[in-house]
Amino acid sequence: MTTAYHLREPNVVQGPVVFASPHSARDYPPELIRHSVLDLATLRSSEDAYVDLLVGAAPDHGAPLLLGGAPRAYVDYNRAAGELDPALIADISRGTLNPRVASGLGVIPRVVARGRAIYRGKISRAEAEHRLRTCWHPYHARLAELLEAQRLRFGQAILLDMHSMPHEAVITEARRGGQRPDIVIGDRFGASAAPEIVAAVEAAFADTGLRVARNVPFAGAYMVQAYGRPALDQHAVQIEIDRALYLDETRMAPHSGFNAFQRMMNGIVANLASIGRSQASTPPLAAE
Repeated sequence: MTTAYHLREPNVVQGPVVFASPHSARDYPPELIRHSVLDLATLRSSEDAYVDLLVGAAPDHGAPLLLGGAPRAYVDYNRAAGELDPALIADISRGTLNPRVASGLGVIPRVVARGRAIYRGKISRAEAEHRLRTCWHPYHARLAELLEAQRLRFGQAILLDMHSMPHEAVITEARRGGQRPDIVIGDRFGASAAPEIVAAVEAAFADTGLRVARNVPFAGAYMVQAYGRPALDQHAVQIEIDRALYLDETRMAPHSGFNAFQRMMNGIVANLASIGRSQASTPPLAAE
């Protein structure tokens, strides 16, 4: 049975930050591999490969880390539960589709990177609902609980939604005349987090010499849209890391610079985990 999520908690929660990595799961259900027309290497192309390792130090710095248990090709935690694709799922009415679903990237993806179809035909509605019931809903219920606990403890909650981006997206942005970023921070153009929090996130990366852009080409998807409520003292920031900094994208395996970049990320994670501590309204508490 596919695990909905993995939660790594610190011995003592020291501040309002929660880290999430919804797309880094590498445990592919046998039924997905059996029914897919793609090999495992191709299925993995949409994965935020090894981001869980890049942010794995979060609990050491007093912040919970919630990891998606199912791979993105099976269910996408960064989509709304209602983003169902009628081109993939039987007995779903067409209605009006948003661009993500229309392109095959709904909550149950139809394609992986570069638009490659996962299946030869459709899957049943019962199968789609099973994936939502056993994976998507438990993940989001746990995330909501973590954020609410942070708000009660510290007066605010800060979700850092960690992802990786294909290097070709960075190249494309540079060709359009934008800067060539190493990191893209998404706050939905100011809607999902307070300016001072976004500035602190940017500084944590920029202070190491990494090039940081905001909202272009990634402004944030479902996670930050659903959980970013600055007026209610709940903030959400999406963070995209250029895969070329640590990954051989052809082999979907860490390259020779992985260990050095992971060490850099350990320091960045420590700084990210400290955001909001000075404004915390209650002292640190042991994790439940």
